[in-house]
Amino acid sequence: MVIKVFLASSSGSTAIKKKQQDVVGFLEALKVDYTQLDIACNEENRMWMRQNVPEEKKPTNGIPLPPQIFNEENYCGDYDTFFDAKEDNSVYAFLGLPPPPGSKEAEQADKVHIVENGNHAEETNAEGNLVDSIQARVEEEEGQDEEEAEVQEEEEAE
Repeated sequence: MVIKVFLASSSGSTAIKKKQQDVVGFLEALKVDYTQLDIACNEENRMWMRQNVPEEKKPTNGIPLPPQIFNEENYCGDYDTFFDAKEDNSVYAFLGLPPPPGSKEAEQADKVHIVENGNHAEETNAEGNLVDSIQARVEEEEGQDEEEAEVQEEEEAE
């Protein structure tokens, strides 16, 4: 599988240039196999990108701006969704690639069970996101603690 990154080599926007550099630099740092496809110099690339970005992901003017990221023919997302995946340590999932052994993403996938009070409990949500599931459990337990404290206060008041 080859990741395709659609870029504009001659963009007048510094914001677009920075976003493109961020995506390419991060993929290179991860040693992900990718191909850069220029939409500024190649009309075929531009038309293919515009036709293959899903309607619901296009901006209001209907013309998606680079960088746009695909795994072969499958749309992955734009810079904003890439950035979110990067922040969540889920870039490989975003790209539709298996995480390499030893990566944070692979470690999260391996942590399906945690030990809490001597019991094994499955702690992942539907997306396999361990952190959100643990946070939800902590919030649930905090809510239970608050309820218990209120009941105890009422009993003491009587």
